[in-house]
Amino acid sequence: MKFLYERTILSNGLRVLSQKIPGIKSVSVGIFIGAGSRYEPPKIAGISHFIEHMLFKGTTQRPKPQMISEEIESVGGILNASTDKEVTIFYTKAGGNHFVKSLDVLMDMIQNPIFLPEEIERERSVILEELSMTYDQPDALADLLIDQALWPSQPMGTDVGGTRETVNSITKAHLTDYHANQYVPSNIVIAVAGDVEHDYLLREINSRMRIYDQPRKFEIEPVKQAYSNTVSVELNEKPTEQTHFCLAFNGVAFTNVDSYALDMLSTVLGEGMTSRLFLEVRENLGLAYDIHSSSIHYSDCGATVIGCGSDSAKVDLTIAAILRELRETKIHVSARELSRAIEYSIGRLHLRMEDTRAVMIWLGAQEILKGDIITVDEIESKLRSITTEDLRVASENYIDFGMSRLSVVGPHSDKHEFEQLLSSII
Repeated sequence: MKFLYERTILSNGLRVLSQKIPGIKSVSVGIFIGAGSRYEPPKIAGISHFIEHMLFKGTTQRPKPQMISEEIESVGGILNASTDKEVTIFYTKAGGNHFVKSLDVLMDMIQNPIFLPEEIERERSVILEELSMTYDQPDALADLLIDQALWPSQPMGTDVGGTRETVNSITKAHLTDYHANQYVPSNIVIAVAGDVEHDYLLREINSRMRIYDQPRKFEIEPVKQAYSNTVSVELNEKPTEQTHFCLAFNGVAFTNVDSYALDMLSTVLGEGMTSRLFLEVRENLGLAYDIHSSSIHYSDCGATVIGCGSDSAKVDLTIAAILRELRETKIHVSARELSRAIEYSIGRLHLRMEDTRAVMIWLGAQEILKGDIITVDEIESKLRSITTEDLRVASENYIDFGMSRLSVVGPHSDKHEFEQLLSSII
């Protein structure tokens, strides 16, 4: 599929992007807002996520929650939302003949929430249960703790959902103020993928637009790199069958030229059944069922994160095996391994882009986060230009054992043992 998107900035600052895909049956509509945990004052951490929930609880046009979901689900469509550290997205995917309905529901949700007090309290309880679910899932908790280890005592390292204390402290006034300041046109992107003409999309948006631009109050809190020349361990003792852990290293922002080499390094390490960590830790040593690596990028920082679940009695052997593979990767990645990583990544990207939802997110997320769209062809070109020397330099610069971060969730009480294990490879 050729990437021939169109982009328009409306007079009020709202950005509209669309990719017309002739003949496809579905259309995906997404509304992206510059709102997330990095924008939030610490005392109301989790408010972006709270508002995401509340926008499903009633609007002036659809005052009951079921009136919102029913409109999309009654035609077999999907209505959902998510909040991350730097962006909140509301989206639908439905049949192309229901495009106007999808757009109408989403624009009503973001423009006309009513924040009924009884719904606020009901949803507060739901969010607290969501937090409890995260705390009860060892792998999810390990993910949460690794962020705290990488970026301690700042919004970047805070759970997107906030804490029990902050969620309980959020009032209706907080919600309406944050919504009024963040959900403004210059901080919103609408992206659409499907068999929809761009001019038609613009007319439908303009006929529903009821908000006008104003300066937003909350901006991203710049990351404070808290690295010292020592390893760091976050330990949560739980009586689990397995020990779940994440091992992480400092990475780069998505605008950094090294991001592509780090992505390929992560793919070599732990993406797919022929990756180094899968072959060694699972296939050869039998120490884990699931092991994976991710290269994560944000606006001004990033990380390479390896996640794994292992027999608690053998977790030291598992971590040691991972460290050995990392050390070997710093020494040498073969041309064959790099070629596999490149073809794997390009192939998965092309498969993903056959879904209108993926195309919509590709457009909207890049626009709201970077203000610029890199096409699939451009990504492919950048990946094919990477050399084994690029990977060697990236691993040398960013896989720094002396500043490694580890989160551990399982039946362990002494984090000093893990600190010694990490220090043994320096």
